[in-house]
Amino acid sequence: QVQLAESGGGLVQAGGSLRLSCDASGSIFSINVMAWYRQAPGKQRELVAILPEGNSAVYAAPVKGRFTISKNNAKNTVYLQMNSLKLEDTAAYYCRAGRTAGDGYVWNYWGQGTQVTVSS
Repeated sequence: QVQLAESGGGLVQAGGSLRLSCDASGSIFSINVMAWYRQAPGKQRELVAILPEGNSAVYAAPVKGRFTISKNNAKNTVYLQMNSLKLEDTAAYYCRAGRTAGDGYVWNYWGQGTQVTVSS
């Protein structure tokens, strides 16, 4: 089992920045891909960024150029640096972890989420 714990959410003005953290613990040897998702009220959960081990990050179009996903392997922590935040970035942000399988991924774990609220 892998446990994921997000932190770093909060209230920020439009144009501001936040950095989210996702601490992974447990059987971390079983995962080699991590991602951030978000879910706004009344909307489906959507992918924000994905970081496969040893490969480049991939970003959703709405956040490309503003958000950066990175990982500190020594701390088993994945970050999401969010800059130039917009009102539409308001959502609960979730960390997800899994393993590559063929051309895709098998996702096994979710964190509890952290709320990001962007105000005008």
